Amino acid sequence: MCSSCNSLDILQHEHIWGTASCPHVVKAPIVIAMVGLPARGKTYMSKKLTRYLNWIGIRTRVFNVGEYRRAATDKYRSHDFFRPDNKEALEIRQKCALMAMDDATKFLKNGGEVAVLDATNTTRHRRKLLVDMIHRENKFKLFFVESICDDPEIIEANIVEVKVCSPDYNGMDQTEAIADFLQRIKHYSETYEPLCHEHDKDLSFIQIFNQGERFQVNKLAGHLQSRVVYYLMNIHVLPRTIYLTRHGESMMNLSGRIGGDSDLSDRGDEYAEALAKYVEEEKIPDLKVWTSELKRTKQTGKCLTAPIEHWKALNEIDAGICEGMTYEEIQEKYPEEFANRDQDKFHYRYPSGESYQDLVARLEPVIMELERQENILVICHQAVARCLLAYFQDKTSADLAYLKVPLHTVIKLTPVAYGCKIEFVALSVDAVNTHRERPQHVSGTKNGPIANAMFPSCTKCSSHVGT
Repeated sequence: MCSSCNSLDILQHEHIWGTASCPHVVKAPIVIAMVGLPARGKTYMSKKLTRYLNWIGIRTRVFNVGEYRRAATDKYRSHDFFRPDNKEALEIRQKCALMAMDDATKFLKNGGEVAVLDATNTTRHRRKLLVDMIHRENKFKLFFVESICDDPEIIEANIVEVKVCSPDYNGMDQTEAIADFLQRIKHYSETYEPLCHEHDKDLSFIQIFNQGERFQVNKLAGHLQSRVVYYLMNIHVLPRTIYLTRHGESMMNLSGRIGGDSDLSDRGDEYAEALAKYVEEEKIPDLKVWTSELKRTKQTGKCLTAPIEHWKALNEIDAGICEGMTYEEIQEKYPEEFANRDQDKFHYRYPSGESYQDLVARLEPVIMELERQENILVICHQAVARCLLAYFQDKTSADLAYLKVPLHTVIKLTPVAYGCKIEFVALSVDAVNTHRERPQHVSGTKNGPIANAMFPSCTKCSSHVGT
């Protein structure tokens, strides 16, 4: 690829998100530009930040200059490509950086709200180019995020876990790849000019030292930048696992009714015991347990020995006037509401209740705290679990409301380099199937059919339930 003709559409994966939960957060488009030497966690932060902003409803895309380079040339053979005196390679790298900047501005001009530029940007000359192109020419806001790290253990871990798996090192011996990458870092170090208050006092930026050991913030401009800073100050890369499960089967699950605050069924009680046994066998160090404030989640955690906290934010989605009803009753009594929800489940708000979009906004503090913690077991509800799972799986709003989160199943989430490993562990206790498939046909009449595919049931119970 030698020009920006359809430049790197193949590399870009844009999420289609609906109206933001906080629609006035982004008053002007913003470019978040990463700064720092290789193996400092810039791509990790870029991807997490992009995932978070998309999840809260802000249209965000990451532009990774390394991907542009790999698409533009196959000339990389060794660290010599990054030598400051390699003029040919320098021209290629400069051209790729400009392509990424250009695509970022196009994205923002066509409805995007935040563009994350994942690159080293280690020289003042490169950062001035960004200021000129992004801020002065296009009038977008610009915020720098610099990752500074001098801890050899962190750097080594980043190199081994991520960089030697880069396409640059396909087929290369790991020891050889590490040696080459260390030389690459050395070349960047020769020209590296960190941000500093004296020289860059007019720029908006945050400096993150040793992946969260300390922070320095300069001249924040607006609510979104403050929000980004708060998020970046809460994420960490320590090994940990998040366990996510719904409450055990409830009495209202058995009768096919939504919402409410019912007790567990007999099988729900069995699941509470099975969950405690599973947790004991996992031998999870320093485990904390979070439940909602509703009875069925508290009862599900009753056999656990770990400390338990109850969060109102984890309560199930509020179905408003439809609380306690079956879906058949809702379609009979409120056919238009029933049809409207099927047409746009994420944004639909129950009368006097909530939408999934509202729920995402309510759960944002939970996500922030999950990022701060180590090993956590969250016992919650179907809609809540979908929202949390969508964050870790990087799902769009269109898919979020239809994620499968079966009863009596533990979802094990283990953060890895640029994403999250997900395992579904079904414990051996039967339960009704409460998943409702995305409807193929929407009817706004009282007599519109409710297909079995829309209201599946388990083989041992005829109840049709969904949230």
